[in-house]
Amino acid sequence: QVHLVESGGGLVQPGGSLRLSCTASGRNFSVNVMGWYRQAPGKQRELVATITSGGGTNYADSVKGRFTLSRDDAKNTVYLQMNSLKPEDTAVYYCNTYYTGTYSNLSFTSWGQGTQVTVAS
Repeated sequence: QVHLVESGGGLVQPGGSLRLSCTASGRNFSVNVMGWYRQAPGKQRELVATITSGGGTNYADSVKGRFTLSRDDAKNTVYLQMNSLKPEDTAVYYCNTYYTGTYSNLSFTSWGQGTQVTVAS
């Protein structure tokens, strides 16, 4: 089973920046897709950004041009750089990975515990 550890959330003023990190740990697995989702109070969880093993990225329209997702394969870590933050970006951000077991060849998904991002003056 793959375990995800997130860090980097917090309180920031509108227009500010934050960087979220997420590291996947476990044994005998390969990451297919890794990324971030968010859930604001009273709303459904929504995709923020994902990155595939081939390096392809996908962003929600609401964050395009402001957020950048990158990865460090050696560390099984992804980084979400969030710039020009808006109050509507306030949410709990969840890291997610879709991975395959090296020997089982079965695929699974795993979620992090979530990290709060609050954008307020």
